[in-house]
Amino acid sequence: MSDIKWLPREFGVKDHHLWGEDIFSKEAPGVIFEKKPIIDPQGNAVEGLYSAWVTLNNPNQYNSYTTEMVKAVIAGFHRASADTSVVACVFTAVGDRAFCTGGNTKEYAEYYARRPNEYGIYMDLFNAMVDAILTCKKPTICRVNGMRVGGGQEIGMATDLTVSSDLAIFGQAGARHGSAPDGGSTDFLPWMLPMEQAMWNSVSCELWSAYKMSRLGLITKCVPVLKENGEWICNPLVITDKYLDGGQLVYGEFKAGDEAKAAKDKIKSMSADFERLDKEIDNILWTFTNLFPGCVIKTIEGIRLKKKFYWDQAKVINRHWLAANMNGEAFLGFNAFNTKKLTGRDTIDFIEFRRRQVNGDAFDDEFMAAVLAKPKK
Repeated sequence: MSDIKWLPREFGVKDHHLWGEDIFSKEAPGVIFEKKPIIDPQGNAVEGLYSAWVTLNNPNQYNSYTTEMVKAVIAGFHRASADTSVVACVFTAVGDRAFCTGGNTKEYAEYYARRPNEYGIYMDLFNAMVDAILTCKKPTICRVNGMRVGGGQEIGMATDLTVSSDLAIFGQAGARHGSAPDGGSTDFLPWMLPMEQAMWNSVSCELWSAYKMSRLGLITKCVPVLKENGEWICNPLVITDKYLDGGQLVYGEFKAGDEAKAAKDKIKSMSADFERLDKEIDNILWTFTNLFPGCVIKTIEGIRLKKKFYWDQAKVINRHWLAANMNGEAFLGFNAFNTKKLTGRDTIDFIEFRRRQVNGDAFDDEFMAAVLAKPKK
């Protein structure tokens, strides 16, 4: 080995990043990109090795992503992928209420609705965002700091691992608000769940707790974020005793009635502490740091391949349908949600909608006005 003569390196280390730092912003709405030192089990920073953090920063709108934020997420994962000092990439968001609730409904309702071609171009960006996560050459971890719903659930599922606050809720919103969960859920879930559970989760818009997600193997781990008298306590809104009720396992289901009301009041009176959540992230990052990087990414890519296979089959045709749908049900759904402060409700009148379809009514402005809620007096 000592006889091998290496040619001198004349060019230094090349910059392979596609975008400059100006695409990221600490001003909301935007995306923050930062590198944090890897932390060893004793709490010491490891010199020269980092995790890359891609952080959604739009907390006033539940970290929903605008068009510019989508571009920055793509840039963030590309930057993490090309940086040899980065061990893994953490995808998270600002605040304690939401990781992400999907696309920015205000932007959808006020710009993209009835502009199907524009929305199709936007969906090319969305697809590129999912691709950037699925093809990142570093392990990706979703740090769920609050609700992960709709498109937020889908981009979260594109990551390799998920560690969640036990206050978080998960689910889809498409069929309730004028779309379909074709940003990943209809692709990933049939591979991750039994078919009927995948079906129900995708179409019902039922929200699941972090404990239920963990029980079903849809996330890696959930951890408590509330303390009472100095001790960590589980989310009081969720049943965390493992028992059967009429043959149905209820671990991870939400409480109901007076129990639920009391639990919600208790949660409102407390503040979330993400100490344990971040410790779990540090533990995973430390594990990755002490493995051969080439072996790690080959293993990850081998598993991702299955998710990516199903995603690639339909992402283009889904893009075309989602664009066309902006002239119809999406227009109604997003506008109903966007005007809920004026009307008091965030959905259309589904009964009236179906009755008008039965009558063969034209899908015109009069039809739409009849099913959208009226402003409160």
